[in-house]
Amino acid sequence: MDNEVERPVGTLVENGSGPWSIAGIRDCWLGGSHCTVTDREIAERILVGAPQLAHVVRVYRALLGRVVRYLVRAGVRQFLDLGSGLPTAGNVHEVAQGLDHGCRVVYVDIDPLVVAKSHKLLTGNHNTATVLADLRQPEQVLDATAQCGLLDLGAPVAVLAIDVLHHIPDADNPAALIAAYMDAVCPGSYLSVAHGGDDEGLVTGLATFYGFYQIPVPPLTFRNPAQIAEFFGKLDLVEPGIVPVPLWHPESGEDPSADPESFPACCGLGRKV
Repeated sequence: MDNEVERPVGTLVENGSGPWSIAGIRDCWLGGSHCTVTDREIAERILVGAPQLAHVVRVYRALLGRVVRYLVRAGVRQFLDLGSGLPTAGNVHEVAQGLDHGCRVVYVDIDPLVVAKSHKLLTGNHNTATVLADLRQPEQVLDATAQCGLLDLGAPVAVLAIDVLHHIPDADNPAALIAAYMDAVCPGSYLSVAHGGDDEGLVTGLATFYGFYQIPVPPLTFRNPAQIAEFFGKLDLVEPGIVPVPLWHPESGEDPSADPESFPACCGLGRKV
């Protein structure tokens, strides 16, 4: 099967009940409280065709927490989160600043309504900001980040691309995009990537959802572990390398996967030297 799965594009549309966003749906599945009634309706409808998605999203979020804790313990105090969605339910600033109040976080999202809501959620947190930018335009993202005045690119920065790059098609050359971000940060910085792999169940489920409701969902490009490894270029991979998401430094008390080795997404963490 071709690893590019064509789907109607749209992260924000008008449905009969009002607007919805992918970020709001994810917040719903994560148990957050910042999703709309329509977000919840669409989230429930998607799970009819793809019931595994809520679990997959929670596994990604658990990974995010593990990665951020690892990085803070490694001395990193700056985070650039690409395609962040809503900063709720265990997101980067909550985890990092829970360990060190001085950690600084810049969230990047392309959805103006998500960014507007994020600004409200982060009111009063002077070490955290959200910028409206397209991660496919690194110069735009880096310029917007510089205007925030939060990140010092002369000190180590963690660039996070978790559960987002499968929305970037091969035509946009995501490896080159990631390389541009890593070229901009200093040695000692890190890159975290978690990326969806070939998942027939998800393809079938989303096709069923679209067939029933004619509601657009983002296109997906699945990639295998070798393709995911290409994002890290010459970075030094942190042990255990590229592995299924549940197997990267697992912690007790997390939402368990019945077969972690078969989880349909892989991840890794690399350090710039």
